[in-house]
Amino acid sequence: MPLTNRVTPLSTLIATPERGLVYGNRGCLHNADGQIRRRYSGRRWIACQLEFHGWHRHPLLQPGRFTELFFLDEATALAAGHRPCALCRRRDYRRLAALWAELHPGQLGAEAIDAQLHDERVDSDTGGQRRHRCLLDELPDGAFVLLPESPHPWLVLGGELLSWRPGGYGPRRPRPAAISVLVLTPPSLLAVLATGWRPLVPLLDPSAVSGTSSAGV
Repeated sequence: MPLTNRVTPLSTLIATPERGLVYGNRGCLHNADGQIRRRYSGRRWIACQLEFHGWHRHPLLQPGRFTELFFLDEATALAAGHRPCALCRRRDYRRLAALWAELHPGQLGAEAIDAQLHDERVDSDTGGQRRHRCLLDELPDGAFVLLPESPHPWLVLGGELLSWRPGGYGPRRPRPAAISVLVLTPPSLLAVLATGWRPLVPLLDPSAVSGTSSAGV
């Protein structure tokens, strides 16, 4: 039976057979029986490489250890509010930190980054995902949005919007002009995407281009 540890762009956790191309965590979210009991534990939400120095934890969701999470790709991880890991993705983290210093003068180090991101990704009233309104025309490729008529997340890519599914990107539609949408990706991470972000992990699942996913099981 699939574990409930796959993260959607809505920042929710679902159970699905597909693993995804990016790994990460946001603390220990499960109890001793492996059941998910909370959305997050702490402010350090990170996105990692699937493989690093041959490290491998088995079984997953061990009591008292962090909850292993999986994302379709980097764009999904960013939408959910995760930033690059400073260990396995040191190069990406350093680039993020440099960009962060320009975006938020005086904010240095992981603690400052995580505090700002936490404010941008978590609604203080509900504890759920915080969303931001923006003109669709102004968003960079890799951003995720909600459309007025659809409850499902859509990826912004060129002149198109691609529907997100656990196994890859599905139906497409033209990117409409001059409309306001709810944006899932936190504002500071939108600014990162706007730089032409090219991370160590896959930014987009191959289905975004080819229509065929490589997300593992």
